[in-house]
Amino acid sequence: MQNNINKLAIAIAAASAALISGQAAAGGFQLNEQSVSSQGTAFAGRTSNVTDASIVFGNPAGMSFLDRAQITAGATYLNVNTDIDNASGTTALGTPVTPASNEGDMVPSETIPFGYFVQPINDHLHFGLGVYAPFGVVTDYEDDFEGRYFGNYSDVKVMTVQPTLSIKFSDQLSAGFGITYNRIEGELESATYGGPFGDGSFNVQGDDEAFGFTFGMMYKPVESTTLGVTYRSDVDYELEGDAEINNVYPGAGPGTLPNASYDAGLDITLPETIDFSVTHDLNDRWTVMAGAALVKWSSFDRLVIENDSPLGDQTENQDYEDAWQYALGVAYHVNPAVTLRGGVAYDESPISDEVRTVRVPSGDRTIFSLGAGWTPTPNLTLDFAYTYLTEDTAPVSQQSQTTAASYEADYENEAHGFGAQATYRF
Repeated sequence: MQNNINKLAIAIAAASAALISGQAAAGGFQLNEQSVSSQGTAFAGRTSNVTDASIVFGNPAGMSFLDRAQITAGATYLNVNTDIDNASGTTALGTPVTPASNEGDMVPSETIPFGYFVQPINDHLHFGLGVYAPFGVVTDYEDDFEGRYFGNYSDVKVMTVQPTLSIKFSDQLSAGFGITYNRIEGELESATYGGPFGDGSFNVQGDDEAFGFTFGMMYKPVESTTLGVTYRSDVDYELEGDAEINNVYPGAGPGTLPNASYDAGLDITLPETIDFSVTHDLNDRWTVMAGAALVKWSSFDRLVIENDSPLGDQTENQDYEDAWQYALGVAYHVNPAVTLRGGVAYDESPISDEVRTVRVPSGDRTIFSLGAGWTPTPNLTLDFAYTYLTEDTAPVSQQSQTTAASYEADYENEAHGFGAQATYRF
């Protein structure tokens, strides 16, 4: 029975860690898909380029430079492809995993929506409201996945609602502040080796709500140049949920353990971000943008898992690293109604080879984007964007802390993003 308790505690730890892990379209499991007009320039100029109400997310200070009330809403459809090569795995007894497959493509296609509203209060104050997804992941491996003992299913979503105010000090300077209400929920599962009794499973579900804040400044030293900086706070979560076992073989004594559910909890912190960019109008036709963002992933250094098992609380080291994101973009204004966009970005992964897992098989990323905006009437703008993302080869090498289970493979990830949004001005 003690052996089983150890296995259960480790499974809770691994599954809880995956609550904040996965593949997405920015570094680690952070999402970039909060604006299609920004997507077209690979998110360069996100904090300094004011085009529509999605600036509520990019830089709340930018609301002060919108002259009318407006609504912006849209979504990005993500299609992720993964190849798994050079794979090998062993069970808890050190024997080869059978059956064993490594099909890859474990990330189903997802649509990520967002919406924003901005209302001028007077010449100096603007109110805004945003709803968007800052983090998220869905990974669903096939039943015979060779690394299933380290994770075979993840479904985690973070949703944020952000009421915001901005103040315009002058035609050159503004500031904005927003409170973020954040909700996280997820379900994760790992297979367990059962020998003659077949595989079992550990399933963990949890959720929580928490608050954070965002703050931004925007400054125009000259009419053609805009500087912007945005700070997004870290957010502390105290997840509560259940850890369920099914058909678990204890490794000692006959038969499997009774199916059971344990209370489980986990305190985690999602990282703060400092985002800076500059937008410069070369002339009436050409605009160039550049940006850099620091994501403070080093705050995610360990997990402390609270559970009701006799083993007590467990600690898991994570050792993520701070990561930078860089972007360059350009916009060409064909005429007052049509704007063409393009951009390239590079995102460092916060995950080193030593801590990469099957739930987070991500490497450094290069992003290429194209986009267009069409304003058929002064009140309506339609934006479209396409993004291609490719990652460096991401080696995974996992070893169980208490058994002979292992899994090694090289992951090759790429993604295609198709975005569309509409802005209506009142």
